[in-house]
Amino acid sequence: MLSCLWGSAWVWKCDRLYWAAADCCVRLLQCYSTEGAPLRCVELKKLVDENMHTLKNLEKADEPAPVGNYNQRKEEEEKELLKLTQQLQKLAAVFSHESVSKDYTIDRECQSGHHIEQENEEEDEDDEVESSEEEDEVEDDELENQPTIKECITVGDFDAQQEGDLSFKKGEVLLILDKKPDGWWMAENSKGERGLVPKTYLAVYKKEGLEQEPSEEETDDDIEVVDETADGTKIKERTDSHWSALRKAIRENDAIDVLATMGAVPSGFRPSTLSQLFEEGNQFRASYFLQPELTTSQLAFKDLVWNPEKGSIQPRPTRISLIITLWSCKMIPLPGVSIQVLSRHVRLCLFDGNRVLSNIHTVRAMWQPKNPKSWTFSPRVTGILPSLLDGDCFIRSNSPSPDIGILFELGITYIRNSTGERGELSCGWAFLKLLDSSGIPVSSKTFELLLNGGTPYERGVEVDPSISRRASDSIFHQMITLKKQPQLFVKLRSLSTQSKDILNLLPETLIGSMCYIHLLILYRQILGDVLLKDRISAQSADLISNPILATFPKLMEQPDLMDAFRSAWAEKESTLKRSEKRDQEFLKTVFTLVYHDSVFPLLQSTFLPKHKWADEESEASRWKVIADFLKQTRENDAAMEVWKP
Repeated sequence: MLSCLWGSAWVWKCDRLYWAAADCCVRLLQCYSTEGAPLRCVELKKLVDENMHTLKNLEKADEPAPVGNYNQRKEEEEKELLKLTQQLQKLAAVFSHESVSKDYTIDRECQSGHHIEQENEEEDEDDEVESSEEEDEVEDDELENQPTIKECITVGDFDAQQEGDLSFKKGEVLLILDKKPDGWWMAENSKGERGLVPKTYLAVYKKEGLEQEPSEEETDDDIEVVDETADGTKIKERTDSHWSALRKAIRENDAIDVLATMGAVPSGFRPSTLSQLFEEGNQFRASYFLQPELTTSQLAFKDLVWNPEKGSIQPRPTRISLIITLWSCKMIPLPGVSIQVLSRHVRLCLFDGNRVLSNIHTVRAMWQPKNPKSWTFSPRVTGILPSLLDGDCFIRSNSPSPDIGILFELGITYIRNSTGERGELSCGWAFLKLLDSSGIPVSSKTFELLLNGGTPYERGVEVDPSISRRASDSIFHQMITLKKQPQLFVKLRSLSTQSKDILNLLPETLIGSMCYIHLLILYRQILGDVLLKDRISAQSADLISNPILATFPKLMEQPDLMDAFRSAWAEKESTLKRSEKRDQEFLKTVFTLVYHDSVFPLLQSTFLPKHKWADEESEASRWKVIADFLKQTRENDAAMEVWKP
């Protein structure tokens, strides 16, 4: 009944209360002593009140061991106690009323003269209840485990909660298309409409039993079940963005099944989960996490504090602050000739096994035609390395989750040669936990991560089932099999004191490329000047006109523009003296000038084609416009001269 581990005394006290409440319910249902039932309800209500008082006075410091999500779990326990109080009050009112139900009158008559007959009847009823419960359990198992059962009948009304859900009325027959372990199944109604439905609203469809009218008792029970389900006690809780992405992935599974049947992709490939989340909106984008976060009161900034002594923003150490390097990927299965691969890449984010806890960062991989199953990162290039190819990433988070880690999803963007259809597939995923069982960060070293097939919410799926991971008696065979498995090689790097100081100036939660971290720091310093240092009043809510603050986060979503700014900044920085490079105020002034003369006009330009992911023609056109603009800017020494007619 309890959803978390509280102190031993609290657990013992609540356990005794719940058993007492259960005992009361049994006695009330059997009605052996109806005269004492109201008193028993009052006694139990006092126990509930005592436990409620103890719960409200309980503090997190009183716990013998750390408890995750303490406030949330405390609220859940308080709701359980309130629910018990309401139930006991209803029962006490029913049994203290003079005109009780017919069953209660019959029971009192039976107690006065026909106690033996009543016992026999109750035994028969108990047998019927037990038999009914066993039948329900068998039916649930049959519904869950039998793949041959495709038709189900609904036991209550259901209104779609989100896009992708299927609404229905009680008594409809649904065709089950796919049974998911999360309890939300893909179904189709008689009109051909498809969507997700909760399995708790479904029962096995038996044609011979449809003509029988349910009794009044059965109807009441059905209504009660529907109410419980509607309250959310049976349906698993869903995170909107995560589950909407999964619903999209489910709708795309049919196309993936076709590709797998054709042999175009291995059966372990899936529609990319992280790509779906990334495209849903801005809440998983770096631009969202780069902006300062407000406190609960909305009157101050949570992760942006000014230090008047140092004249800069206050560094903010976080629970997780590290640098990770993507080395390579090996034995990644090849798609068939019927699809053309437009991009090979890795998407990574912070993950706790259930939710994405950060922005989703993407690093594009390189490959050689002579070895197409191997991917590499951070290639040697002339000039600056494009940020999209940089395998060195910083990671910051202050999440209290003990299960936090890095989720890596290898993906390809493809186009079907026959239809021209574009899409993104997951070629496998891996999870690297960042904390051990004691809550200590894992050591800095190189990790060889075996890739899993399916989505991050599936278990036991291989990327390519043709390469089995089954154990063998031969150690040599096991070694050969292991080498054939898809793997991702990453390295956690230890941080120097200087690196820690730099990372502590960033937002509490962010993943990005190390190649532009110096630009993020300067942006954050300007952010502190405008929002904290130079404001007339901290309570002022007047609009602020500042092009950098309004547009800089957009560069995080357009890597080519970020590279253009990096190039312009590197060129300008090379002309500065050492003393000027150490002067933060001077650097911020130069930063503003370079930004206004380089990428700010490009962000507003109608000549720049729209950014499209993995579109070679669009990327080439954009880079040509960017390169020409930067060249003319250098020649004219000012951006405004370029755009004059």
